[in-house]
Amino acid sequence: MNAALFLTIPALLILGFTLLQWLIAIVNYVFRVDYSHYTSRQKELVSVIIPARNEEANIGNLLHDLSGQTYKNMEIIVANDDSSDCTAGIAGSYKGVKVIDAGLKNEGWLGKNHACYTGAKQAKGKYMLFLDADVRLGSNALASAIGYFEQSGVVFMSVFPRQLMTGKGVYQVVPLMNYILLSLLVIPLVKATSFVSLSAANGQFMLFDRELYTALEPHKRFRSEKVEDIHISRYYKRHGYCIACLTGNDDIACTMYSTYEQAMEGFSKNIFAFFGNSVVAALLFWFITLTGILWMLALPWYAPAVYVLAVLSTRWMISRISRQNAEINLRMHYTQLWTMGRLMFRSLHQQRNKSYQWKGRTIY
Repeated sequence: MNAALFLTIPALLILGFTLLQWLIAIVNYVFRVDYSHYTSRQKELVSVIIPARNEEANIGNLLHDLSGQTYKNMEIIVANDDSSDCTAGIAGSYKGVKVIDAGLKNEGWLGKNHACYTGAKQAKGKYMLFLDADVRLGSNALASAIGYFEQSGVVFMSVFPRQLMTGKGVYQVVPLMNYILLSLLVIPLVKATSFVSLSAANGQFMLFDRELYTALEPHKRFRSEKVEDIHISRYYKRHGYCIACLTGNDDIACTMYSTYEQAMEGFSKNIFAFFGNSVVAALLFWFITLTGILWMLALPWYAPAVYVLAVLSTRWMISRISRQNAEINLRMHYTQLWTMGRLMFRSLHQQRNKSYQWKGRTIY
């Protein structure tokens, strides 16, 4: 009897957690915001700031996309972060693009945060939009995002772009970001509540009211943080400001990584940030999601069926929200979960040895 309880109680808790993930995914699926029909009524100047370090393969594509926007009232600032390739030259060849030297000169800063801060100092627009250089934009991307920003009453807005992935290796890693986010966080509550814990942001696309940004200086405050976007979202909510986090549409896309090793290197620096930097919570999530089906064997016959249906429908809904290939994510579900564990242990190893490298720099 005791042995049966020893297995049954954890199994019930795991089933309950899985159903909670399912419910969160349903809410995120049903109440996702389609902001594509919004349009800006004011046509205020927008300062587009692109922190760039060795982005010669990407910067031209983004600048081309910006030149084709239906929203025309913008200035473009490329904050060149000590690039050793042709990033600055390519950016400078585009008419109207301002290229500034944002090389890291101050101790205690991370390069991207310093580049964002330096670019913001040059901005003149009412709004500031920070874009990663590997983002791609449809022609209506700025008009709809700024329209939503103006009409929703927020002062900070972030979008999780549709992730462009090629190759099995990248698909093992990148979908984990949206799986974790959209099965643990009720996205509509980021805007609807003042709870700091209900915060999220993605540094690939962040839109700010410039006046408030200048007063708060979030990139300066979190100058040494590897996942400054999440810290900034919590910082704004802590000060009582209304923010929004959206899951994006087909107008905003990003190729985060082109190889498995790049994806592993990139995600190992922020995997624990998805769990509030709690190693215990992260490892527990990984253990539960990886081994959950085995625990169901301790319950009546229908429990494994309920569990499998909940997991499959959760992954399907999250894939649809994220505009990812649901069939691939379902087929690779356990491969991705195994990769999540590898990411966590790799991150722990790098933290212990202070060996994390990104674009030629030691982060910690």
